[in-house]
Amino acid sequence: MLNVTSIENKTVWEKFLLTHAGHALFQSWLWGEVQIKLGTKIWRLGFYDGDTLIGIAQVMKVGARRGTFLHVRHGPILIEQKKEYWKQILSYMVDLAHRAGAWFIRVGPLIENTQNNNVLFSTLGLRPSAIHAMDAEFCWTVDLTQSEEQLLAGMRKTTRYEIKHAQKLGVTVEQSTDPYDLDAFFRLYKETSGRHGFVPHQGIGEEFEVFAAENKAVLLLGKYQGNSIAGAIVLFYGNQGIYHHGASIFSKIPASYVVQWEAIREAKKRGMNVYNFWGIAPEDNINHPWRGITLFKKGFGGREIEYIHAHDLAVSPFYVIPRTIETIRRLSRGY
Repeated sequence: MLNVTSIENKTVWEKFLLTHAGHALFQSWLWGEVQIKLGTKIWRLGFYDGDTLIGIAQVMKVGARRGTFLHVRHGPILIEQKKEYWKQILSYMVDLAHRAGAWFIRVGPLIENTQNNNVLFSTLGLRPSAIHAMDAEFCWTVDLTQSEEQLLAGMRKTTRYEIKHAQKLGVTVEQSTDPYDLDAFFRLYKETSGRHGFVPHQGIGEEFEVFAAENKAVLLLGKYQGNSIAGAIVLFYGNQGIYHHGASIFSKIPASYVVQWEAIREAKKRGMNVYNFWGIAPEDNINHPWRGITLFKKGFGGREIEYIHAHDLAVSPFYVIPRTIETIRRLSRGY
């Protein structure tokens, strides 16, 4: 029988996480601090088999209009995917969900999308979420153990050209860890979200403030003739530089290419082994709204990693309501 306790020690939490899933950004202690700043109720749970910590789960209570649920983004994190561990962890979470007034539990561990993992989840009573999660199930990553020359050689020819073209046009890239410099990025971000029709992420300022305070975030702004025309917020966690937010003005000046190249170089300088371009569109969905940004990201070379789809566990008959709403939303937007 597993013992469950609240983990209050950041060192204990981070040591386990970085050992077993160093790329699980949303399970990081700092991400929990972001949620606390945003007023979100969180639990940091540790699961012990005797004296051995075998798993952790940073659980968020989400009060969405479609119904309250418990969300374990990028988790739980386990030392191994044992069915018995999962059964006991989910059993505890069901009790927690009842106490929190949640209708369902949503988990999204960063384990690969294999038949064995899907069968495991099915036998546990979990079912694939009706909607695409925001947690980048399809990621595009670049190996930073290569030299800069090798990285450039691995890019699409047109990507290399656009980087050099932007530099020749006089595009420069400025870096900052000061939250006061986010205003320029937010202006770009507002235009980008309107152009591409996506809902802007909430809490970007809080996210940047928390991570930058520990030198784990940088804002890069592409400048042309004194104006910011492209930007990126990159987080550094574990062994990865993570391109988490981007924005640009629709322009013939290819500033976004040189911004990403400088972000890759910065991640490499910091000793990161991987640059994670974050989410891309699945190959089989030609109508996906991320097709354009996917083409852009893949131009830098690298490989795709596919993680298992987020899964839900219903704890209330009212789960049918958010399930129906999310199904309709998925069908209406095509992904």
